[in-house]
Order: sequence, then C-alpha cells, then structure tokens
Amino acid sequence: MSEAMRAAASLYNDPRYYSRSEIRIRRNKLRRQRIVRRQIVLLSLAVALIIFMIIFLASSFMSDAKSDSYEPLFKYYKTVTVHAGDSLWNIARDNYTAARYSSIDEYMSEICSINAISDIDRLNAGEAVIIPYYSAEFK
Repeated sequence: MSEAMRAAASLYNDPRYYSRSEIRIRRNKLRRQRIVRRQIVLLSLAVALIIFMIIFLASSFMSDAKSDSYEPLFKYYKTVTVHAGDSLWNIARDNYTAARYSSIDEYMSEICSINAISDIDRLNAGEAVIIPYYSAEFK
C-alpha cells in the first residue's frame, strides 16, 4: 500500500490501515481505560465498605446498654377484688407505675385488654380484676 493511501485511510480512521505503532498505541489506550475502570470500581467498593463500617460501628456504640446501677423491673400480675364504690380508675391509680407507662390511660387500657372489659364503668362489687404490676424482686 502506498503512503498516499495510508494517509487517506488514516484520515477516515479505518483500522485496517493502521501501522504497528498505531495499533500498539490503541491497545495501550484500551488497556489504560480498563485499568482506570477497575480502579474506579475498587475505589467505589472501598468507599461503600468504609461507609458500611461507619454505620455499623455507630449503631453498635449506640446500644441499649444499662449502667451498673440499673435495676430491672419484672412484670407480674395480681388479682384485685372490686369493692362497692370502686372504679377502674381508682384501682389503676393505686397500682400505676409511672416508670413503665406513659399515662394512666395506657395502664387502664392494658387492664381492660387483660380482663376483656369493654365498658370501664361496668365493674360490679365482688368481681376479680387482674392487674399488672412491676417489682424489682424476681419471684
């Protein structure tokens, strides 16, 4: 092939007419592109791993560990007999533990669900009501 044809073919980027040095240059360029792609993927994986480790370590440090002076409370149930004039409100108020319930209404709703009470105003004298309570003693 003449130099003029080679020059014309190189103008149109026809790979059939590349010289050995142009082929080597193109192969090196492709090899460098693969290396750069591989480095970007590895860098992305390393960053993702570092972010995962930071999140994992942060969540493990924010655990629900209790102090040495923490004393657990155990939940128990007892039966209370309703007397004349008693209401569920009075029974709940006498046995309410503020450390375990956000409000006395929450405590009363638990008592109602335990005893299947639908109307809190319909307690009869002599009925037995099961109520939960908390104690530091393990029984």
